[in-house]
Amino acid sequence: MALKSSELSRHSRMRSARKLLLVLGDQLDPGMDALDNLDREKDAILMAEVREEAEVAPSHRQRTTLFLAAMRHFALELIDKGFRVRYVQLDSSANTQALGPELARAISTLNPECVQVVQPGDHRVEASLVKVAREKDVPLNIMEDESFTCTLDEFNAWASDGRKSLVMEYFYRERRRALNVLVEGNGKPVGGKWNFDDENRKSFKNPPDIPRPYQPRPDEITREVMALVERTWPDAWGRMDSFHWPVTRDEALRALRDFVDNRLASFGDYEDAMWAGEPVLYHSRIASCLNLKLIRPRECVDAAIAAYEDGRAAINNVEGFVRQIIGWREFIRGVYYREGADYSKRNGLRQQGDLPRFYWTGETEMNCMSHCLNEVLDNGWGHHIPRLMVLGNFAMTSGVNPAQVNEWFLAMYVDAVDWVTAPNVIGMSQHADHAVVGTKPYAGSANYINRMSNYCKGCKYNPKQRKGEDACPFNVFYWDFMIRHRKRFADNRRMQIALKNVDRLPDDERKAIRKAAQRLHAEFEIKKRASSQ
Repeated sequence: MALKSSELSRHSRMRSARKLLLVLGDQLDPGMDALDNLDREKDAILMAEVREEAEVAPSHRQRTTLFLAAMRHFALELIDKGFRVRYVQLDSSANTQALGPELARAISTLNPECVQVVQPGDHRVEASLVKVAREKDVPLNIMEDESFTCTLDEFNAWASDGRKSLVMEYFYRERRRALNVLVEGNGKPVGGKWNFDDENRKSFKNPPDIPRPYQPRPDEITREVMALVERTWPDAWGRMDSFHWPVTRDEALRALRDFVDNRLASFGDYEDAMWAGEPVLYHSRIASCLNLKLIRPRECVDAAIAAYEDGRAAINNVEGFVRQIIGWREFIRGVYYREGADYSKRNGLRQQGDLPRFYWTGETEMNCMSHCLNEVLDNGWGHHIPRLMVLGNFAMTSGVNPAQVNEWFLAMYVDAVDWVTAPNVIGMSQHADHAVVGTKPYAGSANYINRMSNYCKGCKYNPKQRKGEDACPFNVFYWDFMIRHRKRFADNRRMQIALKNVDRLPDDERKAIRKAAQRLHAEFEIKKRASSQ
């Protein structure tokens, strides 16, 4: 790139704008319609690095670095294309360190006729922008985010079509048909099934030999941001040493090609597997690229389908990836906006425990938790099974307040944006949204982790015990969770087998499990406040 970070300040010196487009840190899409509608001579773009967005939740070093580095690269690309960009850098003396006040300051300086912004991915951010525009008496146009394959109107039309509940599988099938993705001419799914999930549950018997994923080297601009983040937040969580995330569209496209060429062919087979020291395995690791809008979901789907049509990947592997992109991701977004700003406050199971400190430090004697947490501290990332069945599962079954769990996930993952984090955590992971996202809680004992990983080997805890000093905490908390919520789940058809197993427990074993759970709650400092249960 010809331009450097030093160019950002020089190009920001402007005094007027007819139209002002605010581009947020997760809207770095060079193909967005909002850019096409700008006059390069008369209109302007506002981008701002502010502390508020890294401190709403105590952001991982790499998460903050990724957003700021990608923003700077995108802004310089816009300048190189002839756009007028007002770019507020984090260490600018005039920076108010919040998006709302920065918009207000820009309006006062540029006096635009109107302000435009693509739909923010955070209710809090949208509310602050609406407030500023109203106070400044300037029209605010919130535009549809066309980077997604399903509009919010389309999702709401589907969700309102006489449905008693929202089931992602049905949404996914309809979207496959609407987008003509892996569908035969007669409307039937390619391969004879809509979902090949039952074929995608293999685990490793021996250490997997997988090509290392593409990891771009930080350039001068990114290194400047890394140093800035370290200076600004010296006590931030996480480690910076392994920062190798794509921060430009070119790097994002290369990451997509790397996945399709080297890992897609086994992605579905092993998408639920875990292995110590192998955080990526066959996963794509492109969620951050998608959520920053460096690449679009349709590009990812088309690349995967091309691999299937060329005979480079079997249908179960391709379908599993496609389902994540146009099924789950778009479903989650629809839920976020449909359920509203109070969604992240829901606590359907009325759990009030504190998140253990080891989530932030990785210091625990549970092997599975130690491996998964330290992968997040090292990389700001982990694939969906450690997130759901290890870290989320432990928090839910041990009784942690879901708001604290949501804050941790929002803070610690580089691909975290509120629209995607809240439904995945509050809904799917913690079952706290009154069964909007999932019809049953994703609660599991150590048996699942032992089957899908090698974490249990050498652990001080016994994955086959549910009481006693060496009983695995996952077993203790799973059974305690089921005992505590027995009445709550009594009418849930998907919970009947698990509840029958609870009912078979002798009274003395129930008491032993409850006692063990209380001991672990004290040991992990989970129950600092009185429970509302």
